[in-house]
Amino acid sequence: MKGIRILVAEDEDKLREIILKYLKKEGYEGFSAANGEEALDLWAEKQPDCIILDVTMPIMDGFEVLEEIRETDNVPVIMLTARREENDKIQGFEVGADDYVTKPFSPRELMVRIKALLKRSGVTTAVTDLKVCGISLKPGDRLMTIKGKEISLTQKEYEVLLFFVNHQKMVLSREQMLDRIWGFDYEGDMRVVDTTIKRLRKKMEEKGECIQTVRGVGYKFQE
Repeated sequence: MKGIRILVAEDEDKLREIILKYLKKEGYEGFSAANGEEALDLWAEKQPDCIILDVTMPIMDGFEVLEEIRETDNVPVIMLTARREENDKIQGFEVGADDYVTKPFSPRELMVRIKALLKRSGVTTAVTDLKVCGISLKPGDRLMTIKGKEISLTQKEYEVLLFFVNHQKMVLSREQMLDRIWGFDYEGDMRVVDTTIKRLRKKMEEKGECIQTVRGVGYKFQE
């Protein structure tokens, strides 16, 4: 888990420090923000691998922060809230939250949820560079290198590419990818798979040919 960066956006000083302490204990690199504006600044600067995001924060609340992040990034996000109303959780998921933890909660439970979310997102499945099809993939940094050129990936682009690399030469259906990467409870349009792959191919330039379309079924990754 070395090098995994986690942003903690929480306006309660004591709780924020407790979470950071547990993150350090687990081997993560944690950094924090006390309001929504700081959270967005740190997200842009640090490009974290996961975000712990409180709903009720000064300046901008968690929903507003996440909505802006989701315009360009699919980084895994766990929302924290003292609210128990179902509508609040629904709103969180609608704007792109991956998980939801209601206060008060056990820090150990939060660590378990973080580990599960990172594993589900593919963040912890590789710690060294992967080289395949003329591509060097740096999982910890969500970077791929092609002919010496470093190309930044969004969280979902990275998850899709890593899923392909781990299942080379296998034909993968859109349903499989949707369930594995977006989650079984994802209720959006299945075309999100094709859209993400289209963006990924564009970033890969000529190496985009490694992602082959299997008509009527899905996709396959091979040189």
